Amino acid sequence: MPISKKATLLIRNIGHLVTMTGPVPRIGDGMKDVALIEGGGIAAAGDEILAVGGSDEVEGHTPLAEGCEVIDAGGRVATPGFIDPHTHPVFSMTREKEFEMRLEGKSYMEIAESGGGIRASVRDLRSTPVNVLMEKTTGRLDRFLRHGVTTIEAKSGYGLSTESELKQLEIIRDLGPLHPVEMVPTFLGAHEVPDEYRSKREDYIYLIINEMIPAVTSGGLAEFSDIFCEEGVYDIDESRRIQQAAADAGLKLKFHADELKSTGGAELAASMNARSADHLVYASDKGIRAMAASGTAAVLLPGTTFSLGGRQYAPARKMIEAGVAVALSTDCNPGSSYSESLPMIISLAAVQMRMTAAEAISAVTVNAAYAIGRESRLGQLKEGYQADITLWDMSDYRELPYHYGVNLASRVIKKGKLVSEC
Repeated sequence: MPISKKATLLIRNIGHLVTMTGPVPRIGDGMKDVALIEGGGIAAAGDEILAVGGSDEVEGHTPLAEGCEVIDAGGRVATPGFIDPHTHPVFSMTREKEFEMRLEGKSYMEIAESGGGIRASVRDLRSTPVNVLMEKTTGRLDRFLRHGVTTIEAKSGYGLSTESELKQLEIIRDLGPLHPVEMVPTFLGAHEVPDEYRSKREDYIYLIINEMIPAVTSGGLAEFSDIFCEEGVYDIDESRRIQQAAADAGLKLKFHADELKSTGGAELAASMNARSADHLVYASDKGIRAMAASGTAAVLLPGTTFSLGGRQYAPARKMIEAGVAVALSTDCNPGSSYSESLPMIISLAAVQMRMTAAEAISAVTVNAAYAIGRESRLGQLKEGYQADITLWDMSDYRELPYHYGVNLASRVIKKGKLVSEC
């Protein structure tokens, strides 16, 4: 395999090299195929992967640039950098008091109806200076990176006014060049109805459609539009109206759907050709079939069910068997899932949703890339793809869900550069 470019990074002596090359997205039994190379090596030039294969073959056929960084993996596991396709990273106030209220028996919706929940985060974010939000968001990005995550989808949704929604999206934009973690921005103005519009929700919907969406798109601040399609938040008709306006303005679609009850959110997402529908704890069989037919990815968030003390998890096995592209995410947010650890989510997916290690890794690499529209350059370790790589302190990739509650990411490489080392 003659190579004309010179490598600026060479990783050799990888025990399990999980390349994830092959069909995208992975569906059905295909999710069990991690395209494994034992005794592997990777070469990259700048931010691009040059070669992937056996360690000796890659090393023997790759010319090295002067100063090339050579990493001996020592038999460790290598995977594509993990991708988290559903996060809410821009906030200041944490809500540990609400967590304790749930432990004492209050439900998520009871807390929300009493003025807590998302609306409490909204009140706080509106008054928090940008520099404070930047600093706290940076800390979360640092923790994502240390846990092997190199790309996240990042939502607004704690502003719920034009000014404050733009404030969040501008922070996501401005942090982009400053931090290794790549962020894909999503507008979530329809996350709740803010305090000042509780008795005039139609006016708030008008504001989203006629002011927020145009402001977001004219500024190029988001790629996706999301909505909390749920009983007590935005119903099916409202969700369709808002998301159609977003699509007409050029935004791609995502949905928070069927998290607390089966309301037809999965069916609506599929009918609107959304890139993903997320949560889906109570998705109907009809909704699952519709998503499989439309190619809408299912982004499952077991950390949210865990943190809320729920007993029912999303029906991952049913979705996989139906041919839905299943992805996994932390849902990192201050209210219902405060975690930046995708490895912990993988453990929850294995134990609570009966996903194998291979299926879970598919769900945080190729399928997560598909869920955020980055499948042409992220989620696989193959020639021409971006050199986003995580080395794990284990010798068998199946240890990832098994050795839970600790951080096993030993080195994280983003765009061909070592950016985190534990």
